[in-house]
Amino acid sequence: MNLRQGRHSQISALGFWMLLSGVGKHLASSWCCRRPASALSLLTVSFLAVRTLCSGDRGAFMCGNSASSMAKPVIVPAKGSHTASLIFLHGLGDTGHGWASGLEEVVRSAGLHHVKIVCPTAPTIPVTLNMGFRMPAWFDITSLSFDEDQDQDRITESSKLLNNLIDEEEKSGIPSNRIVIGGFSQGGAIALYTALTTERQLGGVLALSTWLPLHTKFPGAFVGSRRDYPVLQCHGDSDPVVNMQYGVMTSTLLKEQFCSNHTFRQYPGLGHSSCPPEMKDSADFLVKVLPSASSKN
Repeated sequence: MNLRQGRHSQISALGFWMLLSGVGKHLASSWCCRRPASALSLLTVSFLAVRTLCSGDRGAFMCGNSASSMAKPVIVPAKGSHTASLIFLHGLGDTGHGWASGLEEVVRSAGLHHVKIVCPTAPTIPVTLNMGFRMPAWFDITSLSFDEDQDQDRITESSKLLNNLIDEEEKSGIPSNRIVIGGFSQGGAIALYTALTTERQLGGVLALSTWLPLHTKFPGAFVGSRRDYPVLQCHGDSDPVVNMQYGVMTSTLLKEQFCSNHTFRQYPGLGHSSCPPEMKDSADFLVKVLPSASSKN
């Protein structure tokens, strides 16, 4: 699969960060925020981070963890008996807090009181495309071409961090087939990469506005047999950061070579963000793949 077919116009580092973080919602009414404040509503994003960037204060993103460690994940405990887990990774410049409350409402509104939510925060590293500003990132980004200069070392390291979180859930008594991994943008990329390079029978994968990183390493990097657990991949058709054709080509590769149970959904007018229909589809997916013990009987 050649991802070079997608071409992007050049944008400033500040503009790129605004797109990735969802602040661009305020500049174009058709965009919605990437953080789901609720299943059916959108979160208003503060301009504080933009003002910080414009003032040149790189230290604002230097809070927390270094490139060799990860801050303590945000945990939303199950409201009932804990029998399943969702581990969800945020996008560039965000934190685990950015998704935790929204995902909690999505999960609880779907009646999934047995599901624990784990939202880790990425290590804080310099991001090349953002003029070296330090911010939470699962790996460095040097350009909007996802074929070139991919940060293989940090991608594999972040995958190890995700695997460690899965291990922790298993140690607490949750089998891997009751664990869904997922993420938005960079976070979704790590989730997809981990799913293909780890021989675990997961409960499923939820991948939003994302792509498969290091795609040229496949099928060589693929571990195990063809995956039969469900994968839901969602993408906006107006995404200016991760062009939807990257999502489509990733979907095609997964369906043809690696995943027997893959669904790709696209959302008209949606940019690099989330929207209520996508959150509804995500909730329906989780209900299907992580049912309660009572609903399985």
